[in-house]
Amino acid sequence: MNPLVISIIIGVIALIAGVIAGKFIFAKNTKRQVEEAELQAQSIIKEAELRAETIKKEKQLEAKEKFVQLKAEHDKEVLERNRKMSESETRAKQKEIAINQKEIALDKQLKENEIIKENLNRQIEVVNHKRTELEKHQEEHIRRLEKIANLTADEAKAQLIESLKHEAQTQALSVQQEIIEEAKQKANKEARKIVIQSIQRTAAEQTIENTVTVFNLETDEIKGQIIGREGRNIRAIEAATGVDLIVDDTPEAIILSSFDPLRREIARLSLQRLVADGRIHPARIEEVVEKTRKQLEEQVMEIGERTVIELGIHGLHKELVRIVGKMRFRSSYGQNLLMHSREVANLCAIMASELGMNPKLAKRAGLLHDIGKVPDEETELSHALLGAKLAEKYGENPAVVNAIGAHHDEMEMQYVISPIVQACDAISGARPGARREIMQQYLQRIKDLENLAMNYQGVEKAYAIQAGRELRVIVEADKVTDTDSDKLSFEIAQKIQTEMTYPGQIKVTVIREKRAVNVAR
Repeated sequence: MNPLVISIIIGVIALIAGVIAGKFIFAKNTKRQVEEAELQAQSIIKEAELRAETIKKEKQLEAKEKFVQLKAEHDKEVLERNRKMSESETRAKQKEIAINQKEIALDKQLKENEIIKENLNRQIEVVNHKRTELEKHQEEHIRRLEKIANLTADEAKAQLIESLKHEAQTQALSVQQEIIEEAKQKANKEARKIVIQSIQRTAAEQTIENTVTVFNLETDEIKGQIIGREGRNIRAIEAATGVDLIVDDTPEAIILSSFDPLRREIARLSLQRLVADGRIHPARIEEVVEKTRKQLEEQVMEIGERTVIELGIHGLHKELVRIVGKMRFRSSYGQNLLMHSREVANLCAIMASELGMNPKLAKRAGLLHDIGKVPDEETELSHALLGAKLAEKYGENPAVVNAIGAHHDEMEMQYVISPIVQACDAISGARPGARREIMQQYLQRIKDLENLAMNYQGVEKAYAIQAGRELRVIVEADKVTDTDSDKLSFEIAQKIQTEMTYPGQIKVTVIREKRAVNVAR
């Protein structure tokens, strides 16, 4: 055979063998790659399944937490709604009682008016009967004169004139007396009408101020944080605020006890901040109490501004507005001082309108009539004279100044609105349930106890706690030594025994504390 043909055949055979071998090798490699891809796919699927399971569990946990949170918020809203409903029911019952009492008073007044009317009718009948008899006597007298023949014409005429003159005088006196009586009756009736209308048009709640505030806790575990190690946190709170903290077996509650509502409010807000923050220790307590005290001063100003805006009083001095705001945290014989002053202001405005006077000026005097009860500094003046002095100092109208100073008859009344303020003050304080004399005496005794300690040199603060059974006196370490502290405690206790009347016994505790404070910058 031709060698060329043989070479071609061999080349074709080799090419075919190479193609077959390449195809076999490609198929083998492809199979191996497919197996690796399947293994990788299975690994990715398993990893995806594990990740999906993890995400599912996380989402389920988040859903449970969200559910618990929503349920807690719902329960809180339900409790708040129930509390508001309970308060609304209480106010409604109180208003219903007040309305019933007013209805009873009106029925009694109507019965009294009917009795007065019957008596008046009987008196009119008696007067008419006597007038008829008098007229008969006078006619008889005139007939007798006419029968007398031995009198001259001038004498008869003079006697007749004298008789007519006497008759005219009698009738004039009778008419004058009737006019006077009718005027008195109309005046009394009109005065009663004005007072009753003023009372009826002023709706006021019967409020009683307490000496304790309940601070609610979410759990009893927080009590331990508030108490602190060996009670140091409670002692720090009591020293900073002057409020007695009572931690007993009452679940989820701490009682704040103090005769001063302003101190109780500072302690309540401070505790609220401390519990929310979670950091409760003496240094933090003092910082929070100081911030709360400043915040409450701003709140006092806001209350005063809101009060004068609601009453429509303009141009009041800022200091008087602040004093009005402080009234919210004071009480008079158990009656909230701000509510009492607002009630008196509304009564004064209504009564002044009924009498045709300036209602805005009367309302202004009614609101400010008790500002002397919330002084910034203690003084020997009565609250009426002190209030008049403050009003005059801050440029109030002389009529307002006189009304404030004269509402307890300690000044001479020189303006017409003065007796109106006095009457409205008596109406507000005399209605049923408005005041408690015993509570006011107790508060006065507590104040006298603190003022007694403040008169000693070196005393910085004095707080009456434990319902007046303990007097805590904080002295300045630079002015009072440890020996002087013992002596001061003994002297205060002796002075309390000799000058004050109180039940049980009073413990006098003098606290002397030295602090060195520096700031690292």
